[in-house]
Amino acid sequence: MFGLGTQELVIILIIALFIFGAKKLPEVGKGLGKSIREFKSSLSGEGDHEESAKPKEINKDSKGPST
Repeated sequence: MFGLGTQELVIILIIALFIFGAKKLPEVGKGLGKSIREFKSSLSGEGDHEESAKPKEINKDSKGPST
């Protein structure tokens, strides 16, 4: 089928090394991993948006802003 073999991955890494440089390559990898994790969590419905959907509890003991 259309799988990537070892030779193809090595060629892709060498091209990425030439384009981004040795110092930027870890930052690019970290950003790519973070974006993939966020994409997967958005597909599964997990994330921060669930916390904002919950109504916030109002503290009835407080008397409001003091003047």
